[in-house]
Amino acid sequence: MPVFRRQQHSIVVPHDLRALTTIDRAHEVFPPRAGLAREDAREIWHAVQALYRSGAHPAMSLCLRRRGQIVFNRSIGHVFGGGPRDQRDAHRMLLTPGMPVCLFSASKAVTAILIHKLAEDGEIDLDVPVSRYLPEFGQAGKHGIKVADVLSHRGGFPSIALPKAERKVELLNDWDRVIELICRAPQTHGRQLAYHAITGGFILAELLQRVTGQSLREYLDRHIRQPLGMKHFTYGLPAQYRDQAAVNYVAGPPVRFPLSKVVERALLAPFDEVVEASNSQTFMDAVIPAGNIYSTAEELSRFFQMLLDGGVWNGQRILKAETVARAVAPRGRMSVDRMLMIPMRYSEGMMLGANPFGLYGPDTAQAYGHLGFINILGWADPQREISAALLTTGKAILGKHLVLLGKLLSAIARRCE
Repeated sequence: MPVFRRQQHSIVVPHDLRALTTIDRAHEVFPPRAGLAREDAREIWHAVQALYRSGAHPAMSLCLRRRGQIVFNRSIGHVFGGGPRDQRDAHRMLLTPGMPVCLFSASKAVTAILIHKLAEDGEIDLDVPVSRYLPEFGQAGKHGIKVADVLSHRGGFPSIALPKAERKVELLNDWDRVIELICRAPQTHGRQLAYHAITGGFILAELLQRVTGQSLREYLDRHIRQPLGMKHFTYGLPAQYRDQAAVNYVAGPPVRFPLSKVVERALLAPFDEVVEASNSQTFMDAVIPAGNIYSTAEELSRFFQMLLDGGVWNGQRILKAETVARAVAPRGRMSVDRMLMIPMRYSEGMMLGANPFGLYGPDTAQAYGHLGFINILGWADPQREISAALLTTGKAILGKHLVLLGKLLSAIARRCE
């Protein structure tokens, strides 16, 4: 079988992808039933295949709903055994649309919605200081930081300052220690926009647990996972599903200075160590509010479809419409994120689209969702009546795949107009 030449940190890609592709034919509808021309659907799928051919992602899955109908629920590639450094004769397993993938930071959108649900039920007020619920958080200049500030990455504590010897991913498994470190940390960015990669999620989850007396997993299960009929969609991954969990791989060109320092400051450890740790049993045991929900693409799309429908799923009200409206409303203007060092727009929990081009493609100012480490996306776009999820297992910051990802997002945005 002819293949593209193997490059450093890229996979071998066959010219014919049919043997690597799994389609959920039981749930996909004929595109015109969802108001999408067959030609438009064809072009979107060609863009998905082109992204896979970049060699950056050993596996990827896409679920795209339009007008509530599933147009695509498909996967390409291998759960394991097809990574950049795996031997060609290694044991492999195909990824199917029903297998779980870690959402990484796309988990933040879910955690944020749980906090909005807590506010909907009158158990917290988003517009009061966090210290009302967590008194110890009010140290070192943080006494005035409101819950809404944390949700919108304006809390001023985007990272944990630690000596290099202590910057280990394993720290995230020590919940009490992480909370202590964050509470003791000074406010370093004022109210400026600065992405809270890890820290904000822990504080929001600790607040929820103290107010409700429930664990974060229990609260998610009760208010989102069970009402939406999810199989996975929980923090960490139960042992019975771990043999199906998609393995994450370092991909693309090596991450070098100064980008490597930005990543390490945000994630507590060097890039390669973070990827390696994400495949460990310890990581799957943990609850990391900002970064380790496991889900299928269809489940993540289902979550955003519920938001797109104003908090309703299958006729059952999950959230009040006004709760969803606040959760996705812009909080401040687009400005340079002091951690990511790129212009960003946020709501109280979501990364927002933009005009003329944003995270979700061209002319997507109404879109909302979240990015996950590295090219994972979940989003809804009211203008186009779509809810979508793209899950990938190659962790590549730089490379030609970025151009092809942009082309895929453009194809979805333009073909669904």
